Amino acid sequence: MENNSMDIINKLKQVSTATIATCLFKKGLKYQFIQDVQPLRKMTEPMVGQAYTLRYIPAREDLNPISVFRDPKHLQRVAVEECPQNHVLVIDSRKSARAASAGSILATRLMKRGVAGLVTDGGFRDSAEIAALAMPSYHQKPSAPTNLTLNQAIAINEPIGCGDVAVFPGDYIVGDNDGIMVIPQHLAHEVADECLKMTSYEDFVLEKVGNGTSIIGLYPMTNDDYLSEFEDWKKNR
Repeated sequence: MENNSMDIINKLKQVSTATIATCLFKKGLKYQFIQDVQPLRKMTEPMVGQAYTLRYIPAREDLNPISVFRDPKHLQRVAVEECPQNHVLVIDSRKSARAASAGSILATRLMKRGVAGLVTDGGFRDSAEIAALAMPSYHQKPSAPTNLTLNQAIAINEPIGCGDVAVFPGDYIVGDNDGIMVIPQHLAHEVADECLKMTSYEDFVLEKVGNGTSIIGLYPMTNDDYLSEFEDWKKNR
């Protein structure tokens, strides 16, 4: 991963999905929040990484017997072995949790390979085991049936839809307890810098409001008196 990418990732680890959503809204991007997914366990720090994608289509019985997993070129297995370090494997499961998108063995392999996270708009089997891993994962809800019941892995690292969001390889994926935002790759540096500034101001506002200050004129800042106060606040931090 390029140094520039790690710089973006380190910045995005300091901001919330809510702040990112507002920043992207200002740029005209309103639908970058992946719908109906949640972390398998409470997040203590954000999940951040560039997207590496896997796409499923509906399984057809004659093409998806259990024996297909013996094929070393099976694309689900290939995705697990090729997803780069510090990336997030994002799976297009067509918003269905009727069958699992993956299980604990594949998730463990991803964790051991240094992958930053795992996301599906479907469900995972072995959800308790995946939740216990030292790698964040997001899904719709648990699902016991094998992946082949519903899904055929058809493509890796191409544009997909996940939870009604277009995800392109290399886009930046940020997840916290609110959910997941997708940042287009070409905007990531700009968004990261803007969100850091927004977060600093929001911290200032929260401190003021916590001390009893009215939000009028403060949030958003329409009273210039707060500008100089904010600048002094930053210097004293």
